[in-house]
Amino acid sequence: MLVHTALNRAEQVARHWRASGCPVVIHVDRNVPRKVFKAFQATVADDPQILFSRRHRCEWGTWGIVKASQSASEMMLESFPDVRHVYLASGSCLPLRPVQELIDYLAARPQTDFIESATTADVPWTVGGLDSERFTMRFPFSWKKNRFMFDQYVALQRRLGLKRTIPNGLVPHMGSQWWCLTRQTLSAILQDPQRKTYDRYFSRVWIPDESFYQTLARLYSRKIESRSLTLSKFDFQGKPHIFYDDHMQLLRRSDCFVARKIWPRANRLYDVFLTDGSGAMKRTEPNPGKIDRIFAKAVERRTRGRAGLFMQSRWPNPGWENGVTSNPYSMFQGFTELFEDFETWLKKTTGTRVHGHLFAPDRVELEGGQTLINGALSDSAISRDYVPRAFLSNLIWNTRGERQCFQHGPADNQDINWFLSCDPNAQISVITGAWAVPLFRSNRNFADLRAEAADLQKIESEFLDVLRSTHTKARVRIWTMAEFVESPMEPIQTIIDEIGPVHPRHLAEAPTMVDLVGFGQFLQNLKNQGMHPYLMGDFPVEPGASDVLRPARKPYLVR
Repeated sequence: MLVHTALNRAEQVARHWRASGCPVVIHVDRNVPRKVFKAFQATVADDPQILFSRRHRCEWGTWGIVKASQSASEMMLESFPDVRHVYLASGSCLPLRPVQELIDYLAARPQTDFIESATTADVPWTVGGLDSERFTMRFPFSWKKNRFMFDQYVALQRRLGLKRTIPNGLVPHMGSQWWCLTRQTLSAILQDPQRKTYDRYFSRVWIPDESFYQTLARLYSRKIESRSLTLSKFDFQGKPHIFYDDHMQLLRRSDCFVARKIWPRANRLYDVFLTDGSGAMKRTEPNPGKIDRIFAKAVERRTRGRAGLFMQSRWPNPGWENGVTSNPYSMFQGFTELFEDFETWLKKTTGTRVHGHLFAPDRVELEGGQTLINGALSDSAISRDYVPRAFLSNLIWNTRGERQCFQHGPADNQDINWFLSCDPNAQISVITGAWAVPLFRSNRNFADLRAEAADLQKIESEFLDVLRSTHTKARVRIWTMAEFVESPMEPIQTIIDEIGPVHPRHLAEAPTMVDLVGFGQFLQNLKNQGMHPYLMGDFPVEPGASDVLRPARKPYLVR
C-alpha cells in the first residue's frame, strides 16, 4: 500500500486485508512528518504481518513513486515466501468485494499478470501532449512545482532535436499504475541484471509509475491480462474521479475488486464495503465497462454542458459552447408593420408564445404586456442591453418546451443580429422595407420622415448583409415587401408549417393586411426628395397598376 494522507483510513483498509489472511507492506510518503508516521506505525504494531518499507519522497509524475513500490515489493517477496500475487494499492483504495473472492480469483489464474500495458500508439488517454516523447526526452524538473522550467526544457529539447536512447530490448508501454503481478514476474523485474540501467533510464521518464512495470512486465510475463483489477476513472483533464457516499450503487455495478479514489470522509462507503462481506458484491467477472457510459456522460456534461445554459460565473471560449440557445424559436421582421394585430393572429394559429419587439429601445415587449417572465426576466431595457445575447438565451432556456416568437426591426437594438444569424435554432423571416409602413401612416412632417427612412433603410441593409453571410446558420427567409404583398398566403403557410401549429392545416386566410392605398405614392415622394427606398422592391405607384392586362398575343402554329 502506498500511503500519503488519511492514515486512519489506510489503517482501516490494511486491517481489512489482514482479516482475510493477506500480508500487507505499507510505504508511507517521506513527506509525512516523522512524528505522524511513528504514531501510525504504532497503531498497527500488534499485527506482525503489517510491515513498513523504507520511505521515499513521492511526488506526482516522478521516480519516487516507482522507488516506493520497488522497496515495498522487495520487502513483500522477502518477508512472505508464500505470496503468489502482489497487489499494488494506495491508501485511498477500497476493496469492493470480499477479499476471499479476490484470493480465489487469482488462485484460479496462478500464472496471469493483471497490468494495463499498451504501446503509446494504442492508448488514447494520455493528457498533456506527451506520448512517445515522454520516453525520448529528459524530465529533471517537476511538472507540478516548477511548471515553467518543465515546459522550457521540453521546448529546448524539441528545438535542438535532443532524444534519449531507449535501452536495447525495451518497447515502451503505458497503463494504469495499479497492477497485480505474480511473484515470478515481479521478482524477475526487481532482480534483472540490467536493473540499474532500467532504473536510470526510467528515472528521467515522465510519469514513470505508468510505464516502468508496464514495460518490463512484457519481458518476463508468461501471460498478461492488459487490464487493472482496480477501478480508477479519470476526467478529461487526466485527474482521477473521487468517489463519495452517493456513488454506492455505481461502485456495486462495477463488479471490480478494488476502487480508487475514495473520499476519506465517505463513511458510508467504508462502513458498508469493509463490514458487509457477504453482501458487498456478487461473484462475477470484474466489468468496469458497465459504468463507462455514466462517466462518459459526466465528462460530456462537464466539457460541453447543456445547449443554451451558461454558468453565471463565466462565458465559454468562442466556439466551445454546446449550442447558444436550447430550443428553436422564431423571429419576425416587418410582419407587425404590414399586418394588423399580427401577434394575436400568430398565437391563435400556432399556439406558441408570441412577444412584441423584445429588443425595442424603451422596454422589452413581453407577451401580453407582462413586466416579468419565467426566470425573473424583467422588461427592463437597461438590464437586457447589458448582455443582449444572454437575455435571449435565458429567455429560451427558461421557457423551454414552449416555442417563442418575437418581433424585430431596424429601430430595435441591433447588437443581437450576429447572434441570431449564427444560431441554428433561429427561424428568421424578414419582409424588407416594411418599416416604411408606420412612417406612411404617421402624421409627421415629411422632412422628418425622409431622414428617419434613410436611417432605417441603412440599418436594415446592414442586417440583411449579416443574414446573407457565409457564417449564417439560422433558417432565413427574406422577401421584399412588393413580392410579399403580391402573394402573402404561400410564404405565411411555409412559416406556419415550419413552426408547427397545434392543428396542422392549410390556412384559409392570411392575417388582415393594413390599408396600403397611397403607399406607392409615398415611396415615390421619398424618391422625389432624393431618398431611394429600394428595399421594398418594385412597388407600384398606383394600386392595381401592376395588374393591368396586357393585350393577348395572337396564336400561331409552328410547322
